[in-house]
Amino acid sequence: MTERLEWRVTGMDCAGCARKLTDAVARLDGVEQVNVGLMAERLSLTLQPGPTRAQDIETVVRRLGYGIAVPAGDTLPIRDACCGGDHARAQPEPSPRWYETVRGRLVLGTGALLALAWAVTLWGPAEAGRWAFVLACLIGTAPVAWRAAQALRMGQPFTIESLMTIAAIGALAIGAAEEAALVVFLFALGELLEGFAANRARDGIRALARLVPQTALLIEGERLREIPAGRLRPGDPVLVRPGARIPADGEIVEGLGGIDESPVTGESLPVTRGPGDPVLAGTVNAEAALRIRVTRAGADNTIARIIRLVEEAEEARAPTERFIDRFSRWYMPAVVLLAALVMLLPPLLAGEPWGTWIYRGLALLLIGCPCALVISVPAAIASALSSGARRGLLLKGGAALEAAARVQSLGFDKTGTLTVGRPEVTGIVALAAAEQEEVLALAAAVESASSHPLAQAILRRAEALPLPLPQASQARAIPGKGVEAVVAGRTLTVASPGHAVAAGVLGAAETARIRALEEQGLTVAVLYDRQALGLITLRDEPRADAAEAIRQIRALDIAPLILTGDNPRSAAAIAGPLGTDWRAGMLPEDKLAAIRDLAARGGVMMVGDGINDAPALKQASIGVAMGSGADVALETADAAILRDRVTDIAALIRLARATMANIRQNVAIALGLKGVFLVTSVLGITGLWIAILADTGATVLVTLNALRLLRLDPTRE
Repeated sequence: MTERLEWRVTGMDCAGCARKLTDAVARLDGVEQVNVGLMAERLSLTLQPGPTRAQDIETVVRRLGYGIAVPAGDTLPIRDACCGGDHARAQPEPSPRWYETVRGRLVLGTGALLALAWAVTLWGPAEAGRWAFVLACLIGTAPVAWRAAQALRMGQPFTIESLMTIAAIGALAIGAAEEAALVVFLFALGELLEGFAANRARDGIRALARLVPQTALLIEGERLREIPAGRLRPGDPVLVRPGARIPADGEIVEGLGGIDESPVTGESLPVTRGPGDPVLAGTVNAEAALRIRVTRAGADNTIARIIRLVEEAEEARAPTERFIDRFSRWYMPAVVLLAALVMLLPPLLAGEPWGTWIYRGLALLLIGCPCALVISVPAAIASALSSGARRGLLLKGGAALEAAARVQSLGFDKTGTLTVGRPEVTGIVALAAAEQEEVLALAAAVESASSHPLAQAILRRAEALPLPLPQASQARAIPGKGVEAVVAGRTLTVASPGHAVAAGVLGAAETARIRALEEQGLTVAVLYDRQALGLITLRDEPRADAAEAIRQIRALDIAPLILTGDNPRSAAAIAGPLGTDWRAGMLPEDKLAAIRDLAARGGVMMVGDGINDAPALKQASIGVAMGSGADVALETADAAILRDRVTDIAALIRLARATMANIRQNVAIALGLKGVFLVTSVLGITGLWIAILADTGATVLVTLNALRLLRLDPTRE
């Protein structure tokens, strides 16, 4: 039976580590679909029945020098939350202190040996000092050589460990024992610093996981029982006391008070919530005690979904990252070949001293590690994803970030995106001898299963009167047109006027009346069977920040365009004050065609919130879903805006552009330092210890530069 297995892997500090693990594990018989998440510290794969067992995979990982364990709260094989999983993501395990790690102990050990060797040199015989440095070098190189040998066994000869081992042994062979020992110490110190920087980049994801409390107060009759939050299931009633975090996504059953949603959405002011209102896991109950009914299991709450999106985003690598990965695969062998030529050609062709050119060739070997280059992209992307997630901006990977940075035009859905998405019924016109209340009741029955904002407005109006609703069956959505259902034996449809005209149920008088209503900026829905039974008028107001959002988008040299299925007069009423172009009466296929036209001129972003927008979201260079939108839009889109602020669209683009600028800086730092020290090493200006310092220093520099994105607030211009 095929199994999907997952582990937590510790000790990875650069993309080279992830690639080394991927290549080694993928060589095992029966192993498929290997994915190593550097920032998530996760190894997942599919294992076919055969000789390879989970223990064999763990052995391979440990031989390469990494720690491996099943994530806390998980068991093998994995059972995903959407497929009957029975566990929630556990709190992240705390990272050990630096001196408790293998690399930390290696730094302390090699540092102590180096200091002891210098002490022997200063106060003892010269020969004893030389042997002390040799011993320090050999002891410090031993664990590195072991990892190099294991990688070589798995078909990976070009690793930093193998280059380091060759350089250290080569330096000993030409009598540079003191420098060899120093290089080993600097290598260990550099790896420790790389690990520290990588852990800082992971802190954003860990901070998200810590938002959800570990326990919840389950209401059982008249008493409360504290249980792990991960065991909560939809329908469970829980009590959330003032000041406590909400343990799961849910709906308030009893209580009224302010909810601090800033941990999830970045919204600074508490939002008042009462019975019937939704609440999110990880948000803080700021005022009164609340009785909440859980609507999502722990493994599928908002925070878990955000974390899952951020972690899975590593799989959607940016084109720049894929190019650098391909480049690095031939870069290291090319440098090794160059180092060999530097060692051999001058002595053989020009009679130069062997010791001098071997030394220079060894320095080139140390420069050959592409760690700084390959981590320049994923470190920046991981920092940007974490920074965005903390501010309610979710992006599904580096590919989405890069696409957002190149956007030149932007298509907006209207309802629920540029408008509040909560239209209200403003009037009811009865036709064909029907009564107004009958029109409203029948329309509400047809719309009872729909989540569209217009349908919800009709239902709210019917509930407010209140009206008894007849039973509806065989309901189905007609994308971009309306909803159809059987009510009391009649097939009724609530649709747009255009669809009603196509169905032949509107006469000239009704059409003229609809046109007059639309000229007032109203949206009209038509209820009909074989004839028009009534008209329902609705109005949806623009969001408060819509005009500011359009201004910010234009300031980024991006042309916005409203794409709506509404009538032209309603579209113009919204677009006019915003000062943006519009196209109205669009079906899903029309929006798709419009996005294709825009894409022909350059990168295009589509922003929407409904089922009708899903094809256009998928077709765009990057699709962005408003957080309050339909689940299908969130799943189809490449990014999501949790705070429902239109200005966050501009913030997302600013974040993407800042990330790409950071990546360009990182690549320049990595290649620039490599190029400088490659030349100086060949010319004999710099030696071994400068070479290793340049290599590890470049890795640390690009990682620290990437970490600056964690402090970036893209919501500010």
